[in-house]
Amino acid sequence: MTGQMTKASRQSFAQTLSVTRAPALALGANGVIWGTVAAMVPALKAQAAASDAIFGMAILGSAAGGMLAMYLAPRIFARLGRLTLPVLGLFSALALWLPLLATSALLLLPVMAVLGMVVASLDINANLRVTRLEEKHGLHLMNLNHATFSFFFGCAALIVARMRQAGWGVSEVFPTMSLMVALLILGTITRSQWTPPENDPDDVAPAGLPWGPIWLAGVMLFVAFVGENGIETWSALFMERELGGAPGQGSFGPAMLGFSMAAFRLLGHVTTQRFGDARVLLWSGIVGVCGAALLSQAATQPMALIGIGLSAMGLGVVVPTATSLLGKCVHRSQRDVAISRAWMVGFVGFFLGPSSIGLVSELFGLRSAFLTIAVLIALIVPAVIRLGRYRRT
Repeated sequence: MTGQMTKASRQSFAQTLSVTRAPALALGANGVIWGTVAAMVPALKAQAAASDAIFGMAILGSAAGGMLAMYLAPRIFARLGRLTLPVLGLFSALALWLPLLATSALLLLPVMAVLGMVVASLDINANLRVTRLEEKHGLHLMNLNHATFSFFFGCAALIVARMRQAGWGVSEVFPTMSLMVALLILGTITRSQWTPPENDPDDVAPAGLPWGPIWLAGVMLFVAFVGENGIETWSALFMERELGGAPGQGSFGPAMLGFSMAAFRLLGHVTTQRFGDARVLLWSGIVGVCGAALLSQAATQPMALIGIGLSAMGLGVVVPTATSLLGKCVHRSQRDVAISRAWMVGFVGFFLGPSSIGLVSELFGLRSAFLTIAVLIALIVPAVIRLGRYRRT
């Protein structure tokens, strides 16, 4: 009996992977890009001769590009259809060459702005594709897709660590990783065109956007992005500068974050179906607070890695599960725009996180910055309680 259940679960998992292949590989390519950038932070800072605060503010330029990408995402998705992910993926692979131009603090801002716009566009359109596939097939797919992002993020961070230890610099690492992105994007090409299900004539969409659920989901996305990207961007520097790690060892921080998030997002694929989105989000917020607090007090590299792992355990399922939960709280005809607007709110944290952590680090040190992340993650708890009520009503 157990063997039959195991075989059935394997078939179900294989079927799920087949259904979501294109967006999963697109998010995997996204993970390669940001894993590369995170692991190369010490090298990029040195190339641009930027301080913590200046480097953090330069990364903030990506927020402007990312916000524009979020706003335009529903239109791009409607216009390009099945070509959306391959086209945006190709531009993302080319954009990974841009850090070669960031030879000064002044040039970091436009480089990160363009990179953020292109990669964010691929990210949000992959998520829109997943929400439609969830409705079409009646499956929870978000955590599995975001696990792919985290897995490739961790792989990229480890590969870059080896490259840096071998003496590779910015001019060698980014073009090489761009090729990996291009190979993943080839898998997003599909022959079938997506056709949305027909609306029931009696199912009338409410007037105006449901801003209550949008803002609550946006707060959770914002906090998760601040925590996730603050840790992934500055953990390498924390490991090497604060804890005395050798060049290249700092990359194990982002790698730990990526692999831990991949593992717990795969676990979230199961737990959300068993316990529900809201309950999983609630406990994830609590665990995330504990992990970030432990990281802020870490005295050794192993302790820091444990803190990063706990943070990943808590933050890993927040973005995919909150996105999926929002899709269930709004009308079908409003879903794409609602998710787009929530991601606009949350995506500010994607780049405000590293820049604000850089500012706090400049003033009070990285330990205080990670403690600030712990306080912000705590906001997930009241937000998910309120959003759960919207779903019930």
